[in-house]
Amino acid sequence: MGKINAADIIANSKFNRFHFGLLAWCFFIILFDGYDLVVYGTAVPVLIKEWGLDTVQAGAMGSYGLFGMMFGAIFFGILADRIGRKKVTVISLFLFSFFTLLCGFATNPTSFSIYRVLAGLGLGGIMPNIIALLTDYSPKKMRSMAVSIVLCGYSVGGMLAPILGIVIMPTLGWESIFWFAGIPLLFLPIIYKRLPESAVFLARTGRKEELFKNLQKVDPTFTYQGNEQLDLGQEDESKVPVVGLFKEKRALSTVMFWVAFFSCLLMVYGLNTWLPKLMIEAGYGLNSSLGFLVTLQGGAIVGTIIIAKLCDKYGSKKMLVPMYASGAVALTLLGLGGSTLYIYVLVAIAGAATIGAQNIVQAYVSQYYPPTIRSTALGMASGIGRMGGMMGPLLGGFLLSITLPIEMNFIIFAIPGLIAAIALWIVPDKRSYLSVVRESREKEGKIDSPLKEVVE
Repeated sequence: MGKINAADIIANSKFNRFHFGLLAWCFFIILFDGYDLVVYGTAVPVLIKEWGLDTVQAGAMGSYGLFGMMFGAIFFGILADRIGRKKVTVISLFLFSFFTLLCGFATNPTSFSIYRVLAGLGLGGIMPNIIALLTDYSPKKMRSMAVSIVLCGYSVGGMLAPILGIVIMPTLGWESIFWFAGIPLLFLPIIYKRLPESAVFLARTGRKEELFKNLQKVDPTFTYQGNEQLDLGQEDESKVPVVGLFKEKRALSTVMFWVAFFSCLLMVYGLNTWLPKLMIEAGYGLNSSLGFLVTLQGGAIVGTIIIAKLCDKYGSKKMLVPMYASGAVALTLLGLGGSTLYIYVLVAIAGAATIGAQNIVQAYVSQYYPPTIRSTALGMASGIGRMGGMMGPLLGGFLLSITLPIEMNFIIFAIPGLIAAIALWIVPDKRSYLSVVRESREKEGKIDSPLKEVVE
């Protein structure tokens, strides 16, 4: 009776129709995740006028969704490692689509805020599980690229929100851009049928037949008789997944990832919520300010794809540290003003180095931890990060309320970028899952081709 190592089969596979389908559906889901996150920043200038809000109140409303996301990321991240990533993904998708749709029917700030909190639960749960599922099934040589391509969907959705704000909001009202968020509800049955369950979960729950069918889709040359044993390699045995984040000398890395997520999401959500308003304060009109929001997301897409390819070649840490630092520099220069073209370039760089960096650091984290605690690792980091995300809109609203010089607003938002760069610089790569596997197999004398390619 032979042994089948699912991790090695997936790692050595070549990109095919199965991978493309998984990539496409995950991209679709993350597109609406990004849309739902940015849509509030698109509508906030109109809501301030219609509901008579001040900037602190508007910032608080922006943070309510992030409050839900904090709990959603932690709860659904841990739950997915228990009941499966596929089920949790579908539950999360329903929550954020349905309650963002209901925001378009809100008649006052209270009901709007309640819907944003409930939508936030789903928004928090979707990202960790999509990334973990992609990492589970992507070939080793393109894991960072696959995750990063899908996370570009976040920026495409982020661009779509202000574009629809410019095109349909003047005639159909601010409600219309929230109604658009309900589209994924129509695709829920198809998504549930098409998404695979993670290999580790199928193996752990004894669903070998389903796992072997998925492996045949991953690698059409794979064959099985049905009586083979599974070898899933180095796995974490913690009954409580969170404990595994601190085992194998990973405590320092875990804390530093949390610091990086907190800092970066403070910048991301602060800018997504307040960039249009900040640019209006700087003398630009509403449409021009929404154009800067489009540019921010466009820069994130380009930056994500370029840096992801470099990450697969040179390593994520080497790319992310200077990327965060460059975002801090771009935001500082943005506050000093300049020609319109110069400002657009700086906004694009800021997008690449904040949203783009956040996309890539999630791919980095998904590969840093063992598969059995991958959703937990991403969920906890995202949950801690949402605390920073909650502070972003509140901080922006507070800064605007005390009427600081415009350059000071940008400098304050730049500081977290430096903190994130320092935190990731401290993370020891030798404690990553692949490094531990490589060291273990070297000691056992199991490193040979093609296995050597899997762990290097």
